Amino acid sequence: MDVATREQILSILSGAADMTLATNRADGFPQATVVSFVNDGLALYFGCGAESQKLRNIRRDPKVSAAITLPYDSWDTITGVSLGGLATVLSDPAEIERVGAMMFAKFPQAAAVAQAGPPPDTALVRVDPVAISVLDYAQGFGHCELTVAEPGGALA
Repeated sequence: MDVATREQILSILSGAADMTLATNRADGFPQATVVSFVNDGLALYFGCGAESQKLRNIRRDPKVSAAITLPYDSWDTITGVSLGGLATVLSDPAEIERVGAMMFAKFPQAAAVAQAGPPPDTALVRVDPVAISVLDYAQGFGHCELTVAEPGGALA
């Protein structure tokens, strides 16, 4: 991945608050849900209920897809990313604390909810992209460029 593409992806991730996440249900059908997220570089993090269907789906099959777009006024200005990746439920307390702090910084309302009382059982999940398509309709309707992972998981 060239520096300009990486910077464009990071700008999109940093400028967006929500993504549509697709997981694989036990019956083979995809399940798409919207989740708020934070990112650390290309790694995406979101929280969800510890007993949610999306978390059960991820525990059974870590392959996920996500779509993220920045707000736009017309189709010729759509920018976003579409990605396939592998999801991991966080278990390291230090990583959970670090990601929680990132979420509270990006979403102050989450901190307010947490201060109101004990939160429901939640889990934090990391998504490591394997392939990312960058959508940039300013270059033409439907314009998309794909970046795939190298062996070992690093994005090219």
